[in-house]
Amino acid sequence: MKNNLFSAIKVALNAGREILEIYNQNDFEIKIKVDNSPLTIADQKAHKVITEGLLKTNIQVLSEEGKNIPFGERSKWEQYWLVDPLDGTKEFIKRNGEFTVNIALIKGNTPVLGVIYVPVTKDLYFSEESLGAFKAINIDNENDISDLDKLLSTSFKLPFIQENNTFTVVGSRSHMNKDTEEFISKLKNEHGNVDFISKGSSLKICMVAEGIANIYPRFAPTMEWDTAAGHAIALSSGCTFTQSDETLPVLYNKEDLLNPWFIVKR
Repeated sequence: MKNNLFSAIKVALNAGREILEIYNQNDFEIKIKVDNSPLTIADQKAHKVITEGLLKTNIQVLSEEGKNIPFGERSKWEQYWLVDPLDGTKEFIKRNGEFTVNIALIKGNTPVLGVIYVPVTKDLYFSEESLGAFKAINIDNENDISDLDKLLSTSFKLPFIQENNTFTVVGSRSHMNKDTEEFISKLKNEHGNVDFISKGSSLKICMVAEGIANIYPRFAPTMEWDTAAGHAIALSSGCTFTQSDETLPVLYNKEDLLNPWFIVKR
């Protein structure tokens, strides 16, 4: 598993380099996918780098940009990589830096390893169920990361914020709705003073894993590749990641890859 984690980290850093090359251009092409969501050349370049890199581990890959694998085939997989090459394409287009590379290893129907890389800030989140969850700062593919132990020695174990006097909710910058607003109102009744932070992409899950936020309720559509890496990191940092009833687990490799509503909670 350590070898798989290190492979995923190196691949994520390489994808981040490809994404930044496009991001730093004055103009880049934007296409509209069948579901009306945007797609950039950066998504496609990152998908190519990640897929080629991860297939060297001899483990199957399911990626947002290559998702048309029949359920009859993938349902037989005992483990597989689940990838979102560029999570937060809208944030990429807005140029606010809040987009990530997401790579998870799924065993059965549960994420057991996660890597989230933030190309603009060079923050790297990673986890493996026997190691725990970590954050490394100022990391890119130019760093001399010769092995996982060297990276671990310079990383912070999550959570690193244990005490937070104000109950903090993190939510989507693009998907606030009535159900979420009602849930936050309920939290205000329970906790009194409640702070709300807007954030893009899987960074919302990372904030709960770090201890910056107490809870992330998501009552709007997401796909399995949006959440799997963050899910692994959240679990390894001591968080719960459940459906909106706060009891049932969120499972992966379903026939329908749409997630249920969920809550990440510390």
